[in-house]
Amino acid sequence: MSDNNSFDVIVIGAGPGGYVCAIRAAQLGLKTACVEREYLGGTCLNVGCIPSKALLDSSEKFVTAKNKFSKHGIEIESIKLDLKTMISRKDGVVKALTSGIGMLFRKNKVTHLSGTASIPSPGTVRVTTSEGSTKDYKTRHIVIATGSAPSPVPSVPFDGKYVLSSTEILNLTELPQKLIVIGGGYIGVEMSSVWSRLGSQVQILEFLDGILPASDREMAGALQKSLEKQGLLFRFNTLAEGVKVENNKVKLSWKSRDGQQSGTEEADKVLVCVGRRPVTDGLGLETLGVAKDKKGFIQVDSKFQTNVSGIYAIGDVIGGIMLAHKAEEEGVAVAELLAGKPGHVNYATCPAVVYTHPELASVGKTEEELKAAGVSYKVGKFNVIANGRARGMDETEGFFKVLADAKTDRILGVHILSAHASDVICEAVTAMEFHASAEDLARTFHAHPTLSECLKEACLAVDKMQIHS
Repeated sequence: MSDNNSFDVIVIGAGPGGYVCAIRAAQLGLKTACVEREYLGGTCLNVGCIPSKALLDSSEKFVTAKNKFSKHGIEIESIKLDLKTMISRKDGVVKALTSGIGMLFRKNKVTHLSGTASIPSPGTVRVTTSEGSTKDYKTRHIVIATGSAPSPVPSVPFDGKYVLSSTEILNLTELPQKLIVIGGGYIGVEMSSVWSRLGSQVQILEFLDGILPASDREMAGALQKSLEKQGLLFRFNTLAEGVKVENNKVKLSWKSRDGQQSGTEEADKVLVCVGRRPVTDGLGLETLGVAKDKKGFIQVDSKFQTNVSGIYAIGDVIGGIMLAHKAEEEGVAVAELLAGKPGHVNYATCPAVVYTHPELASVGKTEEELKAAGVSYKVGKFNVIANGRARGMDETEGFFKVLADAKTDRILGVHILSAHASDVICEAVTAMEFHASAEDLARTFHAHPTLSECLKEACLAVDKMQIHS
């Protein structure tokens, strides 16, 4: 296809899945365009992963300076919070990364089509600009990568000022004295950590009986205790019933799941973090007959193709593990499939990280999943406090946990509660990708002193061979 209105592939959405898919397709020789109606990088770079981690890092530095520097012999007479500068730094990080995607598009000859996409028919993508003009583009393949958005709670609707989503909470320029967070998933606990560190009183309301329901329960419970020590308050088995704004305050009514208790909490802001929904509005999928499940996620086969020939979908919009790196791998896989190459995603080795302090990082199965499946397994654990590097860093909280098959010793899951867990988990991911046993990692060199030695010790502990505990 040689004219400017025709492409081999048009990707709709420039989030982590979409822009990576577009770049990989172009690298493989396919004439590629990517349509984006808001901003390059999508939710992740602009109002999700990157800005939230920038604030988590800034808030961690703030609380470390307040509470830990003196132990290192560093005396600071007075520390004060400049929230506007902190938010401005976060915005600068986002701007640098999003502009970098534009550069990557130009480098790889990906055409960026700015506007809102719809699909009037298979093989055609219609782009409507912000001025209202429309233009149709022809293509052999359409990849939908439109991502997700915060799910609302009907009884506590977003208003953008008092009842906030994970988008608005990133842009506060005044510190709320009290913040109520509805939802104890990873977004809820991460954002709670940010504002608690900066000085807000934070309470999390969760419908279930603990935080992070998808995580290994022992690990989630240990993180919960750590967050409680840091000042976070939790109310479990609780349902938010309604909200009222009076005198610049939010009054949130709640009841217990069993209906035996109820009450009202007053706060400056309420943050709602109860999950995310797929964004497919305006694409025209209903007219095309593209199949979706009951929750609105697009259904695809093992090659990411929908039930309509020539239309594919990846990332949050197809459900599953709703993480940026999962979307990226799907983007690469579908681009390679469209170029006639093998493409595959091994979801069993997709890591997940909760960027609290300490961090909680996991890959593979939890103990609960192994028990439910009737799998016989062994457990190896190692407490971080026994690690030399952790002692030197004054980061001694947490432990490493390795789950291995009782017969074959193959690693089935790794769970880390520790500072820098997000970095160390990569070794476990690689080991599991190559079907390593616990003994394989246990007998592998690990530089001393490093936190990664904790993983070696936990693998040794699977067969009770640990040295330092």
